[in-house]
Amino acid sequence: MEAAVANLFSAGDAVAVCCNGKFGEMWAGLAEAYGLAVSRICRDWSQSVDPAEVEAWLARHPETRAVLLTWCDTANGVKNDVAVVARVAAKHGALVLVDGVSSIGGMPFQFDEWGIDFAATASQKCLMSSPGIAFVSLSERAWSATRSARLPRSYWDFADIRKHVTRPKPETPSTTPVHLVLQVAEALRMIEEEGLDQVFRRHDEMAVLARSGVAALGLTLQCPALDAFSSTVTAIAVPEAITPKALRDGLKQRGILTASGLGQFEARGFRIGHLGDIRPADVQRTLDALKEVLNELREKEPSIPKEESGKRVVPLSRRERGQG
Repeated sequence: MEAAVANLFSAGDAVAVCCNGKFGEMWAGLAEAYGLAVSRICRDWSQSVDPAEVEAWLARHPETRAVLLTWCDTANGVKNDVAVVARVAAKHGALVLVDGVSSIGGMPFQFDEWGIDFAATASQKCLMSSPGIAFVSLSERAWSATRSARLPRSYWDFADIRKHVTRPKPETPSTTPVHLVLQVAEALRMIEEEGLDQVFRRHDEMAVLARSGVAALGLTLQCPALDAFSSTVTAIAVPEAITPKALRDGLKQRGILTASGLGQFEARGFRIGHLGDIRPADVQRTLDALKEVLNELREKEPSIPKEESGKRVVPLSRRERGQG
């Protein structure tokens, strides 16, 4: 993501950053660090990026060079509609840069068809490997922007990297992390063996299972008003009567690691990741353990909401309810 800023822009360039989560804010911070003129839009973490707000901003600010956003922000579990945002941006001549780190490989992503100009992902999420390798894709419009960009770059120089990886014997400009490359190669073989369409179906199934499961336990999503939810992570609000630490510690005692809430949700939330090599059985085991932990905590604090009599109700997004 930092490389995108360094390669595509010059100091003072105007960019609009959709900041409806922690990693949207990361985009904004990176751009500001390089001296870009950053405007934060769509700043409500409880809401999806609104293409109409993006449209209105670009109409009022034609000098905007690019729109930066996150496809899935793991702070709230949103799935932003990057395809629509890309169409809006293209109409106004702005580039679209997408952070797809926690989602590409787990949800269908159409880089060319949607008109995306830059997208990034990494080895440690849906590609099931150790952290340490990033992958980026650039459109021809983005490559054109690199030729006029004037920000300094050395290690992050896309042109130099492209020169090395397109040689008859591809290599990286600096020392290749061979062990990570081998991990990713094996992960890609696993994805091919399962079939990409089945990988996507599995992620959708796990997301529905997680959302319906937490609802049946009397819990609510961290941001229930989102237009669409990610298939790779579910962010959950914790009842006032207990702490996220108590809940997560109870799960950890049962051999299950969950993630803490991020940013403004840290004090009242936690997250279940269901991506990569996670299977529906793993999600169900997590829900069963969560039920045990909640029952233990409810015995200590009767005011904690009870489960919904075993009903498995899937929280619907506004789009799924036909409200936008």
